[in-house]
Amino acid sequence: MRITYDRDANAAYIHLTGDELGAGRDTVIAAAPQGSSATAILDWKDGRLVGIEVLDADQTLHQDLLDQAEDTSTARSTATA
Repeated sequence: MRITYDRDANAAYIHLTGDELGAGRDTVIAAAPQGSSATAILDWKDGRLVGIEVLDADQTLHQDLLDQAEDTSTARSTATA
């Protein structure tokens, strides 16, 4: 499992497989619990859950999880180039 976080988009992606997630996957928006505005998007491929995208990640996920995530934001990418 690998977690990436784009601070610019405030979106995290939880990769549930090491396989490349190319074409052929199905994407489903998961229903949030009542009273929550969180958005989670489930990616399925060949009948298996392969990834979860979480929007508004800083409001939805625990900070310790985001701190451990690989930073994929544009600002970080250009700063290290």
